[in-house]
Amino acid sequence: MTDTTALEGDNNGRAVTEFYDARAGGGDNALQRWLKDNKLWLGTLAFLVVLIAVFMAMAPTVFLGFRIYQSVAVTLPVAMVLAVPMVFVVTAGEIDLSFPSVMALAGLIFASCVSAGLDPFLALAITVVGGLAVGFGVGAIVVYGRLSSLVATLGINFMIRGFLYVVTDGNSMAVLQLRDSTFRNVILGQVFGIPGQLLWGLAFVVLCYVLYKHHKFGIHVHHIGDNLESARAMGINVDWTRCLLFAFMGVGAALAGVISILINYTWWPTSGDTLLLVVLAAVFVGGTPTWGGIGTIVGAVLGAIIVTLMDVGVIAAGLSGFYTQLVSGIIIVLALLGHRWQSSRVR
Repeated sequence: MTDTTALEGDNNGRAVTEFYDARAGGGDNALQRWLKDNKLWLGTLAFLVVLIAVFMAMAPTVFLGFRIYQSVAVTLPVAMVLAVPMVFVVTAGEIDLSFPSVMALAGLIFASCVSAGLDPFLALAITVVGGLAVGFGVGAIVVYGRLSSLVATLGINFMIRGFLYVVTDGNSMAVLQLRDSTFRNVILGQVFGIPGQLLWGLAFVVLCYVLYKHHKFGIHVHHIGDNLESARAMGINVDWTRCLLFAFMGVGAALAGVISILINYTWWPTSGDTLLLVVLAAVFVGGTPTWGGIGTIVGAVLGAIIVTLMDVGVIAAGLSGFYTQLVSGIIIVLALLGHRWQSSRVR
């Protein structure tokens, strides 16, 4: 004989489960769920498409060709390898304003090693380790000194930059021995017309995406940014993870410093200075909010493309160089307003 009470209980349980699944979005189809999960960077992609369409209408001879995008691809990886680690930092509720001077310091390490006769591949390894160590030191000052990351990293940025001016007396350093070297060809050599540094940059982005979305390190970063005390109660080593974030930012800065030297054959003590606002704009225009807990790697890459294209687009459209900052500011504000309008989470 069938237990009708048990059947009714099971049916009621399934009905309640289906009801709450529907309320939570479980009733959506796969496409709707995907759009919701990726709306941060999809908004940035739509903005990029509109921006390119406007530039094509204003300067069709430039933006309907391939050369303009190839030239942008030469310098774009520098912004990419800086913006993507910054997403980790911002997601954790922190900010790192020291990376421009860390990039310059790493570049000096690389240029000095190459000038001393070291193999460039070994010099690259030393530079990355150096960037990691400096970044970890920055994180340790912030975390264990219980300082605001905004103020502390700004001070460290000035401190390292001043140190570079003192030790080099403000002089640049040329590394012309890298011209036509195997090392430069491996990093910057073209593949089917695509600059090699762009391919290496995309490989770095893929690695970061896996860490951010599918590795426990990324999960810990999200928890820390969402609720630091809750993350600590869950057993996450919050202080150590926060130090690793700044160390990872140091690695990105080291890679950016090396790529910049390979492009220009020269290290300058001002290296990285102009990238501070560019990288921050790329992260926030890309859809990563300022309050922590969430972010988007893909959006940061798209944001870097937008920021890199803006100056080129303004000049190609026939406007004076004086308009570049004005147009860039308008575009950035419009992008942020668009993200705010589509965002469903507010603190």
